[in-house]
Order: sequence, then C-alpha cells, then structure tokens
Amino acid sequence: MSGNRHRAREFAVQGIYQWLLNHQSITQLAQQMREREEYADLDEEWCLALMQGVIGSVDDLDARIAAFVDRPMQALSPVEHAVLLLGAEELLNHPEVPYRVVINEAVELTKTFGGVDGHKYVNGVMDKLAATIRGEEVVPRKMR
Repeated sequence: MSGNRHRAREFAVQGIYQWLLNHQSITQLAQQMREREEYADLDEEWCLALMQGVIGSVDDLDARIAAFVDRPMQALSPVEHAVLLLGAEELLNHPEVPYRVVINEAVELTKTFGGVDGHKYVNGVMDKLAATIRGEEVVPRKMR
C-alpha cells in the first residue's frame, strides 16, 4: 500500500468522523488537518477527493451500507460509520483501486481508530458491499 495514500485515508477518515459529528465544511476540515505536522506526508488531493466524495453523496452511500448492517445506521460507532463511508466511496467511484485494497485499508483503518473487534464487522460489511458494487471484479477472483 502506498504510504501517502494510506496516510491520506487516515486523515480522510478523521475528517469524515468530524463531519459526522459536527458537519463542518470541507474547507474547515482541511484547514484543521493542514495544521497537523503529519499532514505533510500525504497525498492531499486524494484525501480531499475522498472526503468530498463521501460528504457529497452521503445519503446514497448510507443507503448502500444500510443494506448490509445488522443495526440502524445511527447505532454504528462513528468510527465504523466513517470507515464504511470511505470504503463505499472508493468501491463506487474509484474503480482504479482494486477492491481487495479498499477492503484491506478499511480493516486497517478500523484497527487503528476503532474498537477492539470493529475491524471484523467492517470486514464483513465491506466484503458484501464489494460483491454488489464490484461484482464483476469480485466474482472471478472468488472462483479461482
């Protein structure tokens, strides 16, 4: 995994998390992130594109995720919700990123920011999302 893109996803998840809690603008979120020293080591364009993609289509992404969660969306932890939104955005709008990379990144982000076993839950939901959004990519690999 590209360190710059992984770091961009870390910041994107944090920005999405903040947005879920207080609905700050992308401009405000980006400004806060730029103030952090670690921000210099990431792909800023990728980070902002992911955040804008999620925030711009949150209702559609939530509807897709809701089909595969076993609880109301409001009952998801904000971290799991942010990671699932990011993963759904990548699966849907960034076909250049292999679905396995998207799932792995979601799992790793949840391990970093989420609860003890949250990554297992996110992995299961992401696997189902990938099968529906990227079915043509997922099915052939699973048949091997």
